[in-house]
Amino acid sequence: MSDPVQVQLVARSPLEALNTASIEGLSAAAPTLRHVLRGREAALSAASGAIGFVLPQTPCRSASLGDRHALWLGPDEWLILSAPDDRLAADLEAAMGAHPHSLVEVTHRQVGLVLDSPKVEDVLSSGCPLDVALRSFPVGMCTRTIFEKAEIVLWRTEAHRFHIEVWRSFAPYLIAHLHEAIVDQG
Repeated sequence: MSDPVQVQLVARSPLEALNTASIEGLSAAAPTLRHVLRGREAALSAASGAIGFVLPQTPCRSASLGDRHALWLGPDEWLILSAPDDRLAADLEAAMGAHPHSLVEVTHRQVGLVLDSPKVEDVLSSGCPLDVALRSFPVGMCTRTIFEKAEIVLWRTEAHRFHIEVWRSFAPYLIAHLHEAIVDQG
């Protein structure tokens, strides 16, 4: 009979690559709660009251108030970002309770990165098929897209700054490709 094998699992952060190597212009986003909200007009009116601003109805646009952000991802879908201690989910559920809707927390599923560089457009263009020039992708615009082979949510928060949401399992892959693009543009 063989001896049992002992395996020790070590939890690793998907942002480990950022923690071990300083990558100029690329950092982890602040801790954030993430919810995907889906609903129709009546639910959205109630949600807007709870969130404190009108959810964006224009495709690929965002709206913000303080630490609360809503990114339009589809005709009836928004990614809601808020501070870790925000009671927004409870407020939204209370406000929309009578209306058909879906509110799912996806904080565990994805991570946020911030790409801040004067060459941000060149860096993103190396792996993203979209035209991310400021004239085509203005501040406040957001969309689902890809970078290399990773699906991302891309949100321009300032002229030279993008917030990127990516599934946790793709974060190391994305960070490696962004790092390569940053070095190439250096």
